[in-house]
Parts: sequence; structure tokens; C-alpha cells
Amino acid sequence: MDLQKELSAVEQVVREKTPSHVMPTIEASIHSVKESGLKRGAIQPGEAIRDFELPDATGAMVKSLELRTRGPLLIVFYRGGWCPFCNLTLQAFQERYSEIANRGVTLVGISPQTPDHSLTLQEKHSLRFPVLSDSGNKVAQQFGIVFELDRDLRVVQEQFGVDIPSFNGDHSFQLPVPAVFLVSKDGKVLDSFVEVNYMKRLAPETAIAWIDEI
Repeated sequence: MDLQKELSAVEQVVREKTPSHVMPTIEASIHSVKESGLKRGAIQPGEAIRDFELPDATGAMVKSLELRTRGPLLIVFYRGGWCPFCNLTLQAFQERYSEIANRGVTLVGISPQTPDHSLTLQEKHSLRFPVLSDSGNKVAQQFGIVFELDRDLRVVQEQFGVDIPSFNGDHSFQLPVPAVFLVSKDGKVLDSFVEVNYMKRLAPETAIAWIDEI
């Protein structure tokens, strides 16, 4: 899969099908998050992560400390199974999963959606890596990548039929921006990608290039 090509195609469809008066709202929201300085406030390469424990799609608890004992950790934060851009990204990483695993790196996905929704997503795309549920975005907040949907964007999501509180199991309307972190065995961030525009994502081949530089 050429992820960037697929993302561009979906973006074009979204722009064509979205009412003309709605796109400015979406673009204004993206601009607002950009101007908030979120990207600058996110955890940076060279900084250490705080270890976490989250349930996977089956409800089993997964500890980052235990994952790191195997080697480096590649963490992909995504918004949820309702997001077509997230679905494409996870599919693309699944296609390159063996290449990542063969390099001794553990790949995990993290979103605020509930385990039930994560299980549906994992089964839909036959994901071989765990997708963890970060209830309340507590881990995403530690990485500094959380923002809250403004009222206008909440209305837009409702118009699109996306019930975020149902997916996340709370009414916070908080989401992580798309982000990928390569974490060393000793818990330090080696490389990172943080993007406030949810239509833009890191290509798996870029992450693999990071790994090859270790």
C-alpha cells in the first residue's frame, strides 16, 4: 500500500462530499490546534517516557515496561476506528508488520476507544499487533498530544454520524493528534512524528528507516 497516495485519495473524497460550509470549520479547528503549540509541547526525542499499563482489545493488561524488555517500542497513536485516515494508517503498518518485528521492534497502536471497539478494528484489519485502549487519553496526555474538539467540530462529527462518546466511553471529546514514537529499550524517545492535521500520517517506511538508524 502507498499510504500517502491512499490518504490523498480519501482526503479528496472528504472534500468533495463535505458541504462547502463545513470544510472551513474543519480547517479552522486544525489551525486552532496548530496555533495552540501542541506540537512543541509534545514529548521530544531524547526525553524519557512514563511507563504505562493499558488493556488490549481482549481486556488483557499490557505493560510498556514488559514490552521494552524485548527491545525498542514503536507506538502509533490514532483517533479511533471511526476515522478512515486511522484505518488506512493501521492497515499500512500491518502490511509492514513483519519487517518491523523482524528488526526486534514491538509495534502497538493506542487510541482512546474502548476495548470492544478496538477488537472490532483489530478483527476488521486482521492486525497482528496489539491495539490498546487509553481511556481518558491518560497516556496520550503524558505524551502531550491531546486536544479537545471544539463545539463546532462536535456538531460536524455528529452530522457525519460519528458518536465519539460512544466510541470512547466518556463525554470528554478529547482525542490524540496522529503521532508515532520510536522508544528505545531504556525508555527514551528516539524519533517522533506529531501532526495536528489528522489527514496527514507517517508512512511505515519512514518508521522503518528510523529503526534502521538505531
